[in-house]
Amino acid sequence: MRRVVFNQKGGVGKTSITCNLAAISARQGYRTLVLDLDVQGNTTHYLVGEIDAESFPAEAQGVAGLFKQTVGPRKMRNNPDSFVWETPWDNLYLMPSSPVLTQMEKELESRYKIYKLRDALDKLDEEYDRIYIDTPPSFNFYSKSALIAANAVLVPFDCDSFARQSLYALMENIAELQEDHNPDLEVEGIVINQFNSQARLPGELVAELEDEGYPVLATYLSSSVKMRESHREHRPLIDLAPSHKLTQQYLELHDELESALSAAA
Repeated sequence: MRRVVFNQKGGVGKTSITCNLAAISARQGYRTLVLDLDVQGNTTHYLVGEIDAESFPAEAQGVAGLFKQTVGPRKMRNNPDSFVWETPWDNLYLMPSSPVLTQMEKELESRYKIYKLRDALDKLDEEYDRIYIDTPPSFNFYSKSALIAANAVLVPFDCDSFARQSLYALMENIAELQEDHNPDLEVEGIVINQFNSQARLPGELVAELEDEGYPVLATYLSSSVKMRESHREHRPLIDLAPSHKLTQQYLELHDELESALSAAA
């Protein structure tokens, strides 16, 4: 199962949702891989902290190394699993991001390498039960590659009027990509993030989305300083604060997704 977390608007919680769902997946016994396609590398930093550039040259590691070898000699290409790192948690693995991705994007796009990530994940499916992909907050080469490679997409929504306008354009882009490149891609649902039940606007926005027929998931994620602590400590919530309210919401969201997956099987 390959699940991409995507929104063209920044600051909606893509990294938090990706890493915390993946960490729960790993804790529950699934061999889980996280791909960080965002050049900012927030997912990489969240899971493994600062990277020693001397020990791990940016152009030879993680997703940058995976993409770079697609424009090199075929006989020199490594198995995709060679670009995967271990994390401090059992069953949780990472293919880290790199600043080099920015420099590589134009060449990859001009040489039409947009299906290469899907090809790599076809091989990695044999090694991992669940694959989570974090994307840049733009509809660029890397996010398109992820959507083409994925089985399902989750869309974070942070209960903001601007986020609602962005959502309309996002869903149009996803529909076009489904039509042109990946008709099997499923929109699993919209994840309501940073939800404040005491305020009127968030509830109104969610109700309007549901009235318009958008697939809003039943589990909402609330705002909490505990998430910022989790980022600072480089520890997903299931490890840092397993009994916290937000952790329990993530567990409910994971169960909701897995239950839907089982029902569809």
